[in-house]
Amino acid sequence: MRAMITPQFVLTMARYNAWQNKQMKAAMEALGEHACRQDRGAFFGSIMATANHLLWGDAMWMARFDGGARPEGGIPESVDTTTRLSDWALERFRMDARTLLWAEGLRAIDLVGDLTWFSGAQGREVSKPMALCVAHMFNHQAHHRGQVHAMVTATGGAGWTSDLAFMPEEGPWL
Repeated sequence: MRAMITPQFVLTMARYNAWQNKQMKAAMEALGEHACRQDRGAFFGSIMATANHLLWGDAMWMARFDGGARPEGGIPESVDTTTRLSDWALERFRMDARTLLWAEGLRAIDLVGDLTWFSGAQGREVSKPMALCVAHMFNHQAHHRGQVHAMVTATGGAGWTSDLAFMPEEGPWL
């Protein structure tokens, strides 16, 4: 059975993720700590809470994919992954580097078969095709970065280029 995605696609998406997060970080830093912590009525409340949830989600998925460290807590605690914007920026950089390293070493066979894990959200063991899980991680990233983008621009902050088609062909990604 062929995987629905390829290692090259995963690497492209890992690069896109790092490129997007770098731009998101700049937009958040331009707004400042206080503005990023204000409740904006979004699903997770603030820009910072949403960015923290995204970081937590990436860490959870990467732990499943690479067997590395998984984050503490569940979805309710995900909004408090870091306490300061500077701490978030450092952890975001580390997570993007981890994702890039994983993607650079991925082989086609790694995307075939099922991934089985205990889902805290569902309270049970779940098995899904690995390729679907990887695609989901990138979709989850885009979804929550879109929420952050909307909150940043609603505050009058500068948005960023999010079109995959306009991603630079060369790094630096981080």
